[in-house]
Amino acid sequence: MPIDPVTTANTGGIYATAPVRKPKQDMDGDVFMSLLITQLQNQDPSSPMDTSQMIQQTTQLAMMEKMNELAVTSGEGFSLQMRVAAASLVGQQVSYVNAAGETVTGIADSVSYVGAVPTISIGGKNIPLDVIASVTAPPKPEVPKPETPGAAAAV
Repeated sequence: MPIDPVTTANTGGIYATAPVRKPKQDMDGDVFMSLLITQLQNQDPSSPMDTSQMIQQTTQLAMMEKMNELAVTSGEGFSLQMRVAAASLVGQQVSYVNAAGETVTGIADSVSYVGAVPTISIGGKNIPLDVIASVTAPPKPEVPKPETPGAAAAV
């Protein structure tokens, strides 16, 4: 009777597939420091690196990191502004252009912050904030005029 060899379903160790490491695409402080250390280790002892160049490079690194922080802060501020703008639309009459090219008007019921762009619920449909074309005050309900007590008896 032949015996079948034992095979394992997963030959990759703890991973079903080998982990894929994405190469680093951004130059950040870690990359800069590793380049600077490599440069210092491999410099010619008879003509060492100019200290003014090193100071200039570290200044450039500091400026780059601050610019990255500023970009992140700016993005967070814009996101917060979109949330505040979306929240202020609740109860307002808004208009947007639907997929058929028609202008639809309705009262904003609620706001959702689930995605990158807040969505406004208008008549049961979720409309992205950046699609809203106009905002107006909601129409005022008509208040019935009170009748005068003697007017009904005169008829």
